[in-house]
This record gives sequence, C-alpha cells and structure tokens, in this order.
Amino acid sequence: MYQILSYIKFLLNSTNQHGVHSPFVYNFVTKCLYDKSYYKDYEKLKAYRNQLLQSKQTIHVTDLGAGSKKMNPTKRKVSKMVKNSSSSLKDSKLLYRISKYFKLKNTLELGTSLGVGTQALVLGHLENKITTIEGCAETFNFTKQQFEAFKLSNINAINSDFKTAISNLKKDRFDCIFFDGHHDKSATIEYFNLLISKAHNDTVFIFDDMYWSKDMTEAWRNIIADSRVTVSIDIFNLGFVFFRKEQPKQHFRIRL
Repeated sequence: MYQILSYIKFLLNSTNQHGVHSPFVYNFVTKCLYDKSYYKDYEKLKAYRNQLLQSKQTIHVTDLGAGSKKMNPTKRKVSKMVKNSSSSLKDSKLLYRISKYFKLKNTLELGTSLGVGTQALVLGHLENKITTIEGCAETFNFTKQQFEAFKLSNINAINSDFKTAISNLKKDRFDCIFFDGHHDKSATIEYFNLLISKAHNDTVFIFDDMYWSKDMTEAWRNIIADSRVTVSIDIFNLGFVFFRKEQPKQHFRIRL
C-alpha cells in the first residue's frame, strides 16, 4: 500500500523534459532516459533474463539486507528471484543506456544478486570495469557461473558484506556507484557517506527502490538534501545523484 500511495504522489508531482531547464539534466532525460532506440544488445539482456526465468535451481539465501517481502527468507527459486528482486527488463535497458550515455569506465555495484543489472552495465560500454559485491555465498557462486556462461568480461565479483568490501576497495574513484542491496535507511546512508569519497565531479550514484519502505524514502530524502549533492533525479523506481560543482542544487521528478 505504501508503494502504491507513493507512486500516486509521484505522478502528481512529476514532470517530463519540458519542466527541465538545466541543459545537463535535459540532455540526460531526452537522450538517455527517453531514448527509444533499439539496441541489438537488448536481445542479450532478454536472453540472460529468460535463462534465469527457466532455471529450476533453488538457492539457500543468506540475506544480509532488509530481506524480501515476497520470497522465502532462506530458500528461493532462481526463477522467482529474477521476477521479484532483480532489475526488470525495462530497468536493465535503462542501466544499459546509462552506461552507454556516460561512457562509464569504472562502476561499483552493491548487490550483485543474479547479475541482471551487472550484465546491462557491462554491455552498455565494453570499457566499463565492474566491481560488484554480493553477500550471499550461494547466490555469488551461481551468478559467477552465469557471467562465465555468457562470456561477460571486465567483472570483478566479490563475495563479502558491503562494509568490509568497501573498506578494502583499491579503486580511488568510480564513474558510477549502483546501490542495489540492503534496503535499510541507516545502512543506505552509511554506504553513501562511506563511498562519497570515491566520487569525482561527473560521478553518478544510482539508488534502487527508494519507495520500498518509508525508511528507504527517508534515506533518499536525506541523501538528496546533503550539501555535497547538487543534482538529483527521481524516476520513482530509480534515483540518480550527481555532484557536479558547476550545477546549482536542484531536484527533479521525471515520469518515464
């Protein structure tokens, strides 16, 4: 119910590209978010997802985050996981376009899960080197096999809790950080503060499921209010945060 009410409020308060006066944001919205072009790699995104949907495998999950509202907390079918907790095909295509549009070269992903988002970020720009972190050992091992089967390169997959992995990161700067796990207010804010030192002027932070719960919405509001954030864009299912010093502080709600 909370998500439904939040979406209604979002629709009432959101706009399209015509309500955007920042050239940087206008270009991002029109040339990336609203890009209706067909890309051949979309077929690879579908193939990866379809293979997961057809999987008969069950994974014993160690969930280090806020858990799932729809699935068994310890034992989950891969086919159900991809339906309920992985990026949708629409979001996968969007992540692909983001990687392509910004020509990402170094990306950090918190929450590999089944690798649906990871694949999209890799294919979007083949120079993009992904560091992806997954806390559950069985999920990690299963997904690593999928990466190998689909011949996805430039992926450094790490099996660890987020906080430990973050403290051991060797990379000084990332072009993109995708927060896609541990749907908890305090944890999300903590990871944001830990990783902001890894951002440069053109880095984009992507947040998943800001309306998953009231706590996550509060975390999102705290983050976009942070003085270090200049531009933030809310498309409901995903949120984008930028640190461009040349930009005045603005927040946008964009309907897709």
